[in-house]
Amino acid sequence: MEPVREIGRLLMVLGGMLLVVGIALVLGAKLPLRLGRLPGDMVYQGRHGAFYFPIVTCLVLSVLFTLLMWVVGLFRR
Repeated sequence: MEPVREIGRLLMVLGGMLLVVGIALVLGAKLPLRLGRLPGDMVYQGRHGAFYFPIVTCLVLSVLFTLLMWVVGLFRR
């Protein structure tokens, strides 16, 4: 495959990813469930501090990024 054509595809994929991230950031505040505050995320508040671990958010983002990389892999063939 020609290098220029491959760079063009890469730029289109990166542009699409930036578009999706931008839309998610703009519309994310209006969604009823916000990333980082999903049910199942662990929060422990003690007297002198707090511990927060967004385990469900990590799982959701992992699935989304896995699907995204799978789609990108389909286009690279």
